Amino acid sequence: MHIHTHQMLQHYGYFGVFFILLLEMVGIPFPAETTLTISGFEWSNGAFKLIPLLLAAGLGNIVGSTIAFWIGRLLGRPVIVRFGKYVGITNERLDKANHMFHRHQSWIVIIGKFIAGIRVLIPYLAGVNKMNFAVFSLYNAVSAFVWAAVFIILGRYMGIEWSKYHQVLHQYLVPGIIVVAIVIGVVVALKMRHRKNVAR
Repeated sequence: MHIHTHQMLQHYGYFGVFFILLLEMVGIPFPAETTLTISGFEWSNGAFKLIPLLLAAGLGNIVGSTIAFWIGRLLGRPVIVRFGKYVGITNERLDKANHMFHRHQSWIVIIGKFIAGIRVLIPYLAGVNKMNFAVFSLYNAVSAFVWAAVFIILGRYMGIEWSKYHQVLHQYLVPGIIVVAIVIGVVVALKMRHRKNVAR
């Protein structure tokens, strides 16, 4: 898959990046993070320029997420359950994800971009839960560009060593990001509660 991705990027350039990231977000299993890191490596070789590359990646993810959002919103849960079974989405998993999403919508949209299996599910859940589209779009866009930038830059500086570090990054980077986000969320929640108590 990595070789095919590399060849596709060499042949289609920025459009290839855009297309792969769009398809991943509507549920077609393309290796988005591998695509970004290979793109970063190609950037270091002069095949890409950073700003157009970042735009292609971010917009591909945003367009795909927007399509998924409206599928979830207009067609609802039955469609996700029916087609999600092919990628391991069961009613039980969807219930758990839906419960978490309902409680922490904004944080899930932002952090979930860094978790491969969850990333694809989030826009569908946002649509099913009828999350405000403007709010979803804002958080999704910020997250998409940050996520794309992280893996593009990793690709630039890790290059061919990516295959060696890929598993380590997934093992420690994602839990680290989640822990930091939880800590920030708890601090913000405590401050808000303190302000409410003071106001009373």
